[in-house]
Amino acid sequence: MRMMVLEAPGRPLVLRERPVPRPADGEVLLEVSACGVCRTDLHLVDGELSDPMLPVVPGHEIVGRVLAAGARVTGIRTGDRVGVPWLASTCGDCRYCNEAHENLCESARYTGYTRDGGFATHALADARYVFRLPDRYDDVHAAPLLCAGLIGHRAWTMAGPARTVGLYGFGAAAHLIAQIAVADGCEICAFTRPGDTAAQALARGLGAAWAGGSDEPAPVPLDAAILFAPAGALVPVALAATRPGGTVVCAGIHMSDIPSFPYRLLWRERTLRSVANLTRADGERFMAAAARIPLDVHATPYAFERANEALDDLRAGRVAGAAVLTMPAD
Repeated sequence: MRMMVLEAPGRPLVLRERPVPRPADGEVLLEVSACGVCRTDLHLVDGELSDPMLPVVPGHEIVGRVLAAGARVTGIRTGDRVGVPWLASTCGDCRYCNEAHENLCESARYTGYTRDGGFATHALADARYVFRLPDRYDDVHAAPLLCAGLIGHRAWTMAGPARTVGLYGFGAAAHLIAQIAVADGCEICAFTRPGDTAAQALARGLGAAWAGGSDEPAPVPLDAAILFAPAGALVPVALAATRPGGTVVCAGIHMSDIPSFPYRLLWRERTLRSVANLTRADGERFMAAAARIPLDVHATPYAFERANEALDDLRAGRVAGAAVLTMPAD
């Protein structure tokens, strides 16, 4: 099998070869057909996430077909198409797991971070943590559902019963969740990098009522704001744009430091909260929504060996929607 490997943070991925592994008890072996390139992969490569497994194969938006299953795997057969998300496994016994918050399990493992991921021709996954994918999406367009969609959907639900929602950063996650929100009757205001007219046009094309730069004032008071851009400086901006009683959700795994801001921006019962990981229940709910709502997934495919180029384009803001690696047949 071939894979793109991170051997040290801050360095480009390198192409390596290893024998195809055998699945252990409870695991499935997948032939990977596509894997999304997420901003979390970029944070990993750039050394912004602590304590990764090294060397590690990044990638946690994996679409593949089951080649083999280990003992005690039920409900999945050879040839099935499945998706592998960020959450790779949990302990199942801690307080968080027992209180339906497995996303906070301190013994959790994460695909492409503390367990090898999908920038490879083959991947192993715990069969209990994979998802069935809606048939309406081909492999390339299903891949972004597995993090951009899943984490975005969790962030959107945490925004509460908001009708006017600001999305700060309009990339892979926001372009999917904007469509879910519009289908639910929400009014979307999309805030992009200043001057990013392509992202603003994409937002309007997907139903946003307004689109402009993050340096522009919100056109109306927001019931909630979701920050997909990993820029801490946007937190006080979003709080200032959100009405009393509203919620600002920080949706990323990493964000630059939040600057000091006056208490009046938080006062009057505004809520500021973060999103961490996902639960399998989140995944089931989002996949059901994606099956029901025909999402227009904007995906730019890159050949497997161009993973570093895809990361560079994502870092520079040259990707409209999502970047997806496509795998060659072995």
